[in-house]
Amino acid sequence: MPDTIQAIKNVMQSFIDDEPKSPLHVGEVFSCWSWLSELADEQVHTEAGVNSTTDRELRKAFHEAIEMFKSQKERMIVFLRSEGVPLPPLCESKPQSNPSEVPMGVKLTDDELANSLNIKIVILISFCANAIIQSIRNDVTLIWLEYLQEYMTFGATLKEIVKRRGWLKVPPLYYAPGAPIK
Repeated sequence: MPDTIQAIKNVMQSFIDDEPKSPLHVGEVFSCWSWLSELADEQVHTEAGVNSTTDRELRKAFHEAIEMFKSQKERMIVFLRSEGVPLPPLCESKPQSNPSEVPMGVKLTDDELANSLNIKIVILISFCANAIIQSIRNDVTLIWLEYLQEYMTFGATLKEIVKRRGWLKVPPLYYAPGAPIK
């Protein structure tokens, strides 16, 4: 399957290559800076999730999320440094530990861990969509589009795991008054 985001990025890049870049505006800097800070927190929470579950499929999803977060974090750090923007203080990675040694009063269930990661992805998708709207520079918009595509792809995979396991939180069905019930 062709990478749609990369194709769009290539086309857009051809339009902006010859233009000098304007400085980032305050909103772009704030979005990048605050997102980087939040992403570092999400990475640490996800590492704690890996340390809390023995479920193979969930551990695999958590490891994929961690790798995605690390990659995005590094790309944003490179971008912010190239723009002269100071970095926010970032959380340190969690060391690996044995999930069996987590006390029961502290340990989250696999259901709770999976839904927590789901919510994190929803928050990050919303953040990217908001940052896209605020961005004026095309290169900044492309960064957010790339991250958005990564979150949506990962989120779709995670949703299938959560759904298959019966962990998906579904509100009650709504039947409008007077509508035929099937």
